[in-house]
Amino acid sequence: MAPLRFSANVSWLFPELPSLPARLRAAGSSGFEAAEVGWPYGEPPEALARAVQEVGLQLVLINTPPGDREKGEMGLGAVPGRQAAFRDGLEQAVLYAKALGCPRIHLMAGRVPQGADRAAVRSEMETVFLENLRHAAGVLAQENLVGLLEPINTRITDPRYFLDTPQQAAAILEKVGRPNLQLQMDIFHWQIMDGNLTGNIREFLPFVGHVQVAQVPGRGEPSSPGELNFPYLFQLLEDEGYKGFVGCEYQPRGDTVEGLSWLRSYWDKRGRPQAGQ
Repeated sequence: MAPLRFSANVSWLFPELPSLPARLRAAGSSGFEAAEVGWPYGEPPEALARAVQEVGLQLVLINTPPGDREKGEMGLGAVPGRQAAFRDGLEQAVLYAKALGCPRIHLMAGRVPQGADRAAVRSEMETVFLENLRHAAGVLAQENLVGLLEPINTRITDPRYFLDTPQQAAAILEKVGRPNLQLQMDIFHWQIMDGNLTGNIREFLPFVGHVQVAQVPGRGEPSSPGELNFPYLFQLLEDEGYKGFVGCEYQPRGDTVEGLSWLRSYWDKRGRPQAGQ
């Protein structure tokens, strides 16, 4: 059974370092073979590509741009009236993905508009999302890229986020029916919304293109105190034959490198994946 492959989410890890290129270099020297970054758009793609190449990292995931953050936007995929901005953001994401050799883009759904009732706008937002996802699937297919849908919990993290359960995301993926659109399983969000992780992992893993991890409810290292038994979950992912990356998207509780003792002990037990597996 192949060991899991881990990816450092440098939007979260190494907060002690100011710039993304510095964080990417730190991820490489900490033993990661892969990295992911939420929004790389503050840096020129060449600077990031250079940092990735210097340490031999593979960049495995970026997000589409958030939209206007000052107006509270957090992705645009399902937001009525923002279709043109979603398409522009997608073009920008594709440009970065190509420059960075990154095969996956998280297509952010966005939030229920301020003041609107979720139930009242749900069907309109789903229609907008389906239309945008069909467009995105076509654009991404031309570049051999995969688009991901990530449910984000509405209990703690983002009460107005449109896409909040694995069931909702899977139903939308089924309606779009494009093979290059997959599910992004952030175990932190899934636990908070639905629990039943063993059942949900088994049910949805065939459609999952990327996994992310953090302890619940504090969102710290997998080894920090909390609800989740990560040795069990990692074993489950291995047993189910998961071949993608597991993104470390958590808030280090102290020094990032010291906090990686859980990962070093995983590597000690399992061995590290061989490059190119």
